[in-house]
Amino acid sequence: MATRFLIISDTHDLQLDETVNEASRPLQLPTPKADVLLHCGDLTQVGGVSSFKKALKMLGSIEAELKLIIAGNHDLELDQKYWEIQCNDEDTPENPEDHDLAVHAMTGPDAREAGVLFLDEGTHAFTLKNGTRFTMYVSPYTPAFGDWAFAYKSDEDRYNKPSHTANGVTSIATNPIPEGVDIVMTHGPPKGILDMCPQGNVGCQNLRRALHRTKPQMHCFGHIHEGYGIEVVDWNKTAIDAPKPRKNEAIHQFFERESTQNPYPEPFAWRRDRKSQTLAINASIMTGDHKPANAPWLVSLDLPRPSQ
Repeated sequence: MATRFLIISDTHDLQLDETVNEASRPLQLPTPKADVLLHCGDLTQVGGVSSFKKALKMLGSIEAELKLIIAGNHDLELDQKYWEIQCNDEDTPENPEDHDLAVHAMTGPDAREAGVLFLDEGTHAFTLKNGTRFTMYVSPYTPAFGDWAFAYKSDEDRYNKPSHTANGVTSIATNPIPEGVDIVMTHGPPKGILDMCPQGNVGCQNLRRALHRTKPQMHCFGHIHEGYGIEVVDWNKTAIDAPKPRKNEAIHQFFERESTQNPYPEPFAWRRDRKSQTLAINASIMTGDHKPANAPWLVSLDLPRPSQ
């Protein structure tokens, strides 16, 4: 069954207004018809309960039967462990109550009014009104960089059990990506796939290993604004570990990278030829210079319906 997904990420406090009609801002109201809205995290710039409520207002203005949202590293208060550390900072302590207030905003009446389902890390199953069903694994976590939320060390693997981790890496997975999942939504990219920025390929190698193992139909993410684009990955023809670029090669590849053609507001219709393929999408709305100049991805996927 053809199902339309409207995919966005890294909106960073962006507000939508029907009176705004700027060619430099492709994400505008009204958005095209979609069955499912996916937001891959970084709703805000530096968190803040009022900012989460404004983000919900923005999401509420987009029409979709199902709206599935995760946090990102900039959505500070939503990470309980991170926020507890900030509250214990003697120099600039934060308010401990802000975590509960932020979670309540994203899961309470405001979220319900906006039609938003805020998802915790793990695997979730959904059925649309027309009977189409799919499973989706989500995670807001990304490799540690600076003092941001939802971080893990590069030698920690959140996505694989110990039997599937690389040498020298420790599995900390409480919710590993399962076999047979239809869609994966993470905040950050896998290593070597739509993760190029001036610092090189900065995606997660352990996430790449999990995707190589599970081969979902679609993987959407954001986080690395400069990596915006779409790519079909055939895992049977792709190494489990990303190759290391030679000296100065990464920065050269970044500046030579061609922009991806996005047919938005028309859908990008895709049907995979073989089960080893994954449609990878970096849906960052913000560009590398923090302007909302990237268009959403409207993707049409074939998903199963229950047998009659």
